Amino acid sequence: MSASRPVSDSASAVTSGNVRESGGQAGPDGSNPQVPTTAPPGAPVDGSPVDGTHTDEPRTNSPEVPHSRAPEPPLEPSTGHDPGASQETRAVGALSSIDALPVDGLLGQVPALAAVVCGAEHRIAYVNDAWAQVFGPRSVGAPARTALPEVEELGLLPLMDQVLRSGRPRSVKSRRIEGRNRTSYYTFTCTPITSAEYDGVLIFGTDVTDQVESAERLRSSERRQRQAAVTLQRSLLPQELEQPDDLRVAATYQPGGTDAAVGGDWYDVITLGAGRTALVIGDVMGRGVRAAAVMGQLRTAVRAYARLDLPPHEVLQLLDGLASEIDASQIATCVYAVHDPSEGCLNYASAGHLPILVRDAEGTVRATAEPTGPPLGTGGWQHTSGSVPLEAGSTALLYTDGLVERRDADIDEGITELERAFAGATGQPQVTCDRMLRAMRITAEHDDDVAVLVLHHPERSDTEAELFRGASLDLLGGTEAAPRARAFASGVLTSWRFATELHDLGVLAASELVANSLQHGTPPMRLRLRRTDRRLIVEVTDGDDHLPRRRQPEPVDEAGRGISIVATIASTWGSRRTPSGGKAVWCEFALPAD
Repeated sequence: MSASRPVSDSASAVTSGNVRESGGQAGPDGSNPQVPTTAPPGAPVDGSPVDGTHTDEPRTNSPEVPHSRAPEPPLEPSTGHDPGASQETRAVGALSSIDALPVDGLLGQVPALAAVVCGAEHRIAYVNDAWAQVFGPRSVGAPARTALPEVEELGLLPLMDQVLRSGRPRSVKSRRIEGRNRTSYYTFTCTPITSAEYDGVLIFGTDVTDQVESAERLRSSERRQRQAAVTLQRSLLPQELEQPDDLRVAATYQPGGTDAAVGGDWYDVITLGAGRTALVIGDVMGRGVRAAAVMGQLRTAVRAYARLDLPPHEVLQLLDGLASEIDASQIATCVYAVHDPSEGCLNYASAGHLPILVRDAEGTVRATAEPTGPPLGTGGWQHTSGSVPLEAGSTALLYTDGLVERRDADIDEGITELERAFAGATGQPQVTCDRMLRAMRITAEHDDDVAVLVLHHPERSDTEAELFRGASLDLLGGTEAAPRARAFASGVLTSWRFATELHDLGVLAASELVANSLQHGTPPMRLRLRRTDRRLIVEVTDGDDHLPRRRQPEPVDEAGRGISIVATIASTWGSRRTPSGGKAVWCEFALPAD
């Protein structure tokens, strides 16, 4: 029997259409003698000798192959691919070629930063050209801590230790790198590499400079837009609060969220004359320029209606109709309150707003009753007024829902928490505002606008109490009323040690106002004198609700000059209807500065 050779695994792989690397040595021409690229013409494909002899020895460890096969066409010299091969065969061949590439053949061609370290000391095994261009050339075999100082500066050393321990990739984003020509940002990913000889880490850095710069431009644009929105919002609020004689007032506004949408919260303090002060706080539902525009119009309207010195519920009634005309789709809540130091109370009306909190001198906190009417803009409802005591030593707190409303809790719980915080918040009104924000955990990231208004009626004693005094006289009418009023006013102003000129002007104003009330009013009548540290107030009340007006009398008229005289000699004057159905006419004289 002639000699024969068994079918080799390499030959079987070729005949079965598979391509794989052989462990044999390459021939002089670079080809593998054990794995011919093409079978010679006429050669059998089953592993039989070329001379046609056949062996009877059994085949072992060799896959079964077909006994005959058509000769394969030669490879095209330009591509090295078999034109008749299937796409699957070509794909397998391409993958095998990629698998055969060394690490520097792959990582050396990518523009990203790449380095390979091995062992617990992270000794450098490979650094590609892109890495060297950014950080400079590096020595292979040296520990990364000394040879790659940039990985420590970027905070990658602890990350590489974690990757070796866990066997999972880790990443750090947008690390700043000061290059030779420009500042760049890279995102680094550390991926574990495991082999039989060592464990290592592949450090791969992707240039994200364009993304970081685009994000920064976007953030800068958003900051400018938000700053413009907040500036718009604050420009619609009082730039400086009026400070009444008898009250200490402070307010704060905290814009909500980080977007550019403005809110509709507002507040205001309006001096009404005769020592009375109006305080208002409101909230237009929603956010955006439309809400801010409605808020600005409502605030302006409140100031105009306040000049009429109307009762609180009538002011809200006028606002309700105006809100419907401005924008029927916008609804606003509002509370309007008037403080009168002579009465020692706070008269208020609420249009769907949260209750006012009042803390007395002993620290007891009480809340006003339920809203006295629906929100503004609903139309067709009648508002009513309420009253809460505000004696000397008391403090009142007005606020918007952003201070107490939370998504995960009922608003009543927020009000209860605010009451507890307000009970212990002593000090000046501005201090109280700040403490309320801290107590309710209002930060710059809070998602709703917050407006807080605090007013304090201070207690005065000793020399300060001498500057805040009052006196009143009931007048029954008749011919003796005017002389009694002049004598009373003269005696009081003398005891208050006013200068002669101011004394005489005060007596003249009291005489004219009483004469006007005697002629045009009805009993009961009362003359009231009040002084503060800044002004003298003369006020006369009677039972008739017809408000006087200033007119230009004719030369032959014997009457009608009283109000004109008062308006001429006083700093300001005014009139209003009283809750009892009558009216009050008053005037003020500014005291000279010390």
